[in-house]
Amino acid sequence: MTANNRFVKIWQRSDIDGFFGLFTNNLTNLLVMAGLLLTVGIPAEIALGTILPAVGLSIFASSVIYSVMAYRLASKERRNDVTALPSGTSVTHMFLIVYLIMGPVYQSTGDPYAAWYASLAWGFIEGIIELLGAFFGGALRKVIPRAAMLGSLAGASITFIAMTPAMQTFDIPYVGIISLIIILMGWFGKVKFPLNIPVGLVAILVGTAIGWTTGMMNFSLLISSFNSIELSLPSFSVSRIISGFSEATPFLASAIPLGIYNAFETIDNIESAEAAGDLYSTFWTMIADGATSILASLFGSPFPTAVFIGHPGWKEAGARIGYTLATGAGLLAITWLGLISLLLNIIPIQAILPILVYIGLVIGAQAFQETKSKYAPAVILAIIPWLADWGRNLIENALTAAGTDSTSLGYETLRIAGIEFSGMVVIGSGAIIVGMLWSSLLCFLIDREYDKAAFTSVLGAIFSFFGLIHAPLVGINVSAELTISYLAIVIIILVIKYLNKKQIGGTNNDII
Repeated sequence: MTANNRFVKIWQRSDIDGFFGLFTNNLTNLLVMAGLLLTVGIPAEIALGTILPAVGLSIFASSVIYSVMAYRLASKERRNDVTALPSGTSVTHMFLIVYLIMGPVYQSTGDPYAAWYASLAWGFIEGIIELLGAFFGGALRKVIPRAAMLGSLAGASITFIAMTPAMQTFDIPYVGIISLIIILMGWFGKVKFPLNIPVGLVAILVGTAIGWTTGMMNFSLLISSFNSIELSLPSFSVSRIISGFSEATPFLASAIPLGIYNAFETIDNIESAEAAGDLYSTFWTMIADGATSILASLFGSPFPTAVFIGHPGWKEAGARIGYTLATGAGLLAITWLGLISLLLNIIPIQAILPILVYIGLVIGAQAFQETKSKYAPAVILAIIPWLADWGRNLIENALTAAGTDSTSLGYETLRIAGIEFSGMVVIGSGAIIVGMLWSSLLCFLIDREYDKAAFTSVLGAIFSFFGLIHAPLVGINVSAELTISYLAIVIIILVIKYLNKKQIGGTNNDII
């Protein structure tokens, strides 16, 4: 062992806070995942007996890889404040795979195994796309403005990471906001608690104590949850994926934009990590992302792994290398032993959700703190598509709960009610790409780099033509209006560039 390696600490006391936060994030996702699978008709023996254990395996694999990467970075730079990349299953894909693949296939065939196999084939293809992204991810990071990457990340963290936990936190205030104020005092206010107990642990212990003393928690449910404990191991199979291609073929096109989405999300998160002080290889991070997603599909999980939003938040909270490794090991244990129900009957969810609110605050703030003030409008522009997509999801979920949907109800009916649903679909579809594209466009305009701005608009025309953005499904000539509009923007920008050059030659003043 070299001197550098002896210097690096695998586990530090401050990793405890990071572990509770990241573990909670993933645990919440697993619970939602289990509920979604059972809701669309996937039997418990498949959902809980094979899919979740495979999810646990893929998250454990990614946590090992990212811990090793962090260890090597810490050894190379001889510092013990390196934070490993947080990872888990992609939340967005969790809903899309269940509702766009599993649900429709099960409804058309009545066969839960066909639905499962189709989703595995879809997940395998998406993993391949993520792997391919490793070869152009580094180049993209060099050309996409930081404001666009961090701004789009801020939009995702505010909407899909912080908003729902914030509402759940305030819904049961005597647990939620008490835990929240502890988090805010400890991680933002730098308050030290007695015996130097980690902030996240204090919040969870206090919230849990309040939950049990107020009668919020149910002892009988705790006792009954012990019955769910049993060993369930994932199983390796290539034939499941091959069998699934026949049913998945109509849906495989959607794996392309979502694979691209995951690639861009990883690129954004690597940029966020670098802004926080940890420079990771884009190539190897994306290789790990794609490889563990493929591993998941081979062992029975259709849900791809992803580098999570929140690296600066975990770093600020003191998380280093051990927190992500401990999270992976913990998730492997609870998915293989069926401990999810037991844990949630011990700890009230409102005691741990404030940690996700904190992550949303840190990532949102970073987008402004790590970019020049002149790019602040571009950061906000990158957030808007996420707000639209989040609103659309809320409306769709509400309509589904009411036994209808937006198509049956009609967009005009929603418009009369003051809901511009059609616009939400257009701007929110492919939110991460839309946000980065328009934010990049604005950054280039601010810097008067008109050639780059025009090229960005050309990309917008191409992406919209194939439905990679502004449309729920990919295709050919998906939206002629949007494609033509983007091309019109190109013409306008080039005309302005020409007029500015001519004006500068005469008066040395810009027209705009």
